[in-house]
Amino acid sequence: MSTKTMKAIRQHAFGGPEVLHYEDAPLPSLKAGEVLVRVHAAGLNPPDWYLRDGYKALPPEWRPQVTFPMILGTDISGVVTAIADDVTTFSVGDEVYSMVRFPAGMMGDSKAYAEYVSVPASEVALKPIGVDHEHAAGAPMSLLTAWQFLVELGHNEPNPLQPTLHQPAPLAGKTVLVNGAAGGVGHFAVQIAKWKGACVIAVASGKHEALLRDLGADEVIDYKTTAAEDVVRDVDIVMDTVGGPTAGRFLRTLKPGGALFLAFPLGFSDAEEAAKQGVTVSTTQVRSSGAQLEAVAPLLSDGTIHVVIDSQFPLADAGKAHERAAQGHIQGKIVLKVA
Repeated sequence: MSTKTMKAIRQHAFGGPEVLHYEDAPLPSLKAGEVLVRVHAAGLNPPDWYLRDGYKALPPEWRPQVTFPMILGTDISGVVTAIADDVTTFSVGDEVYSMVRFPAGMMGDSKAYAEYVSVPASEVALKPIGVDHEHAAGAPMSLLTAWQFLVELGHNEPNPLQPTLHQPAPLAGKTVLVNGAAGGVGHFAVQIAKWKGACVIAVASGKHEALLRDLGADEVIDYKTTAAEDVVRDVDIVMDTVGGPTAGRFLRTLKPGGALFLAFPLGFSDAEEAAKQGVTVSTTQVRSSGAQLEAVAPLLSDGTIHVVIDSQFPLADAGKAHERAAQGHIQGKIVLKVA
């Protein structure tokens, strides 16, 4: 590490938002194949607060072993300030965005809540034209999650959550139900499914109806007043961005041969019933991909896909941003303004 310092959000123990401290940290040094990015904005994602808290929802044997102090975060948008000698794909001054080292860095090695971060060049793409850094930083993890579930997995790495690789299903002419449609992954899933030619049913709080219709939803179901599983039938694909133990209720909405995609599969216990109905249940863990961020950049540039920002906070107020996340009912993404 360099003797030079930067400002960063570091934590020295697991805990709530109060463990996030704005302080000096060593400036990262470059390794082969990396670029150094001056971060202008960083996006928040659920793995951030899961790791901050020590992944308490996981079985003890799955919980991370980390070295403190630790810097959270994966999603960044900023400007390249240095490149390793072997990097030829980017230049100093390029505006870029990235999901940094995920899942490889999910134990605190991504380090995005900082003024500078080193990033493997393979995980970087040029920032979408005409999109500011805050909106670009809100895209990577959530948009890549929706993309890898619905469009292209983009890798052949073993799936740690099931014995087979996830396989996206064709969307054109299909009916797709998105649960948690107003959230980070959900609002991208709605837009991708609509762009691909699907009829989209969005399940979210009724207060998000106007937004979801603007994003392309054909029907919006307010889960606070109506249980989607009681009124929806013959759906081709359910993209459940919430998942968990209650996800099995969506089996009754699917036609035989349909698919239930679970962003959070832990606790799902209806595999036998799904098999009886001829429904495929599948999940995957999002992975960093500069190539896929490059592929979606034109869709962000031309407005086919919009990044909805729930709220923005200065980097120094990362704790307040995590408090906002804990309140739930997030509309789109929470972003830290860094530069």
